Amino acid sequence: MAHEWMGLQATDTLTGFSGTITGHADYITGCDQFLLQPPTKENGEYVESRWFDEQRLQIEDKAKLELDNSNGNGACGCAPTK
Repeated sequence: MAHEWMGLQATDTLTGFSGTITGHADYITGCDQFLLQPPTKENGEYVESRWFDEQRLQIEDKAKLELDNSNGNGACGCAPTK
């Protein structure tokens, strides 16, 4: 289920913090956490992402964020050389 949630919008039910799910971590203790990245503020200021336990998240019924990987590099492509 974890990979199905990547790119979806979610909200932490305790704090109201919301954003796009951009990361997932499985811990040996059995706790699964997801990284939420909120959008930047209207003035362009970056908002720090935060980790939340799976059971605290409410998945929003919105379109999934899909990245264009048509050039084959994606987000994990090799760093450019100079």
